[in-house]
Amino acid sequence: MGAYLLEWLSLFFRWFHVIAGVAWIGASFYFVWLDLSLRKPPQWKTDKGISGDLWAVHGGGFYEIAKYKLEPEEMPKTLHWFKWEAYTTWLTGAAMMSIVYYANATAYLIDPSKIAFTDVGAIATSLLFLFGSYFIYEVIVRSHLGKNALIFSTLIFILLVIASWGSYQLFSDRASFIHIGAILGTVMVGNVFFGIMPAQRALVDCVQRGEKPGKEVAELALQAKNRSLMNNYFTLPLIFTMISNHYPMMYAHEQGWLVLVFVGVITATARHYFNQKHLGHKKPRYLVIPAILTVLLIIWMRPEPIEPAPVTPATASVVPTANNSTPPATSAVTDTNADTDATVSTSTTTTAAVPVSASADDAMMNVVHTRCSTCHAAQPIQQGFAAPPAGIILQSPNDLKTHKAKIVTAVQTGYMPLGNITQLTDAERQQLVAYVSAL
Repeated sequence: MGAYLLEWLSLFFRWFHVIAGVAWIGASFYFVWLDLSLRKPPQWKTDKGISGDLWAVHGGGFYEIAKYKLEPEEMPKTLHWFKWEAYTTWLTGAAMMSIVYYANATAYLIDPSKIAFTDVGAIATSLLFLFGSYFIYEVIVRSHLGKNALIFSTLIFILLVIASWGSYQLFSDRASFIHIGAILGTVMVGNVFFGIMPAQRALVDCVQRGEKPGKEVAELALQAKNRSLMNNYFTLPLIFTMISNHYPMMYAHEQGWLVLVFVGVITATARHYFNQKHLGHKKPRYLVIPAILTVLLIIWMRPEPIEPAPVTPATASVVPTANNSTPPATSAVTDTNADTDATVSTSTTTTAAVPVSASADDAMMNVVHTRCSTCHAAQPIQQGFAAPPAGIILQSPNDLKTHKAKIVTAVQTGYMPLGNITQLTDAERQQLVAYVSAL
């Protein structure tokens, strides 16, 4: 029942996270475009304190938009604020992080081949990693280094590269991408909460008091503009990390952290092209460079070709399994003192794999039952799963043949088992890919 409720909570928060995210991204892109598209107004508007204006047509009508350098002549009766899109996106994202990665830390957050965290240890490390990264960002942005655009951008890029590498040393591959996305999202909402909103409140307070904004308010306004622009460059990398769990070929790559760095550079550079275009500067090189980098990334990431050759019916290493929903034909020889609940053949509490004579089907189905069917069964026994992932049940050779294409991709890229929770060995992975490819 607990896993069932978590599935519904995940659906609920994911839906609202998408809605809030679309609203935030749309508002962010619109206002950056608006700010970059403003042109010098006529003199009579300049005399009123307007720094730029813009005419647009949409929805069957004309719009005249004007931006004041600081304060208007008087405070308007209705003033629209843009903040809850950002706050709601972060809050629903944090809820998703808790439901998917913290409530099911063993399956999604922890990779025991990297660090054998306990659930509590992994969650604590994750929170420290996220908020520690944001704290470092906030220190830099508030220092004198944050006032130099080139130095500031270079430092942030270096820190994100380090964070990408560090996340891969700590968490599962899938969780590593999500953590970088969470850092970007936290930085972006922090820019709104700690930078943009205080500047806007200070400006509004001055206008309401009938005072002319001073140097301090002007500096806050400039900092808010810089933070907003930073959010603009983070947006495309953030979107990629949000959908990355659908593309295991990316995060499950042997150098997944470097793939993430490549994607960040590609998307941010493409965003720079549009920012320059809105200013009236057409610089196609900022589209050509990402295109070239994308081609190079595709070439570098290409997988080794699969050779569909069935496992030879010879001696095979068979390990004991706790899931006997569909027992394999060949039984394993085990130590009477072994932990019968273990699913990892290399554990010190189980006997070593014993060579026995088995057919290809028997040998590989024993691997499937031990490594895959704990989740991919009609009634999964793996904690945190109320139903088989994607509705895929793997308990017979026919099941493997039915889902052949998905299995080959998921196993070859390392996407499955999730977080390698059942510790599928490299040798077993190669054998399984070869066997399924030949079905």
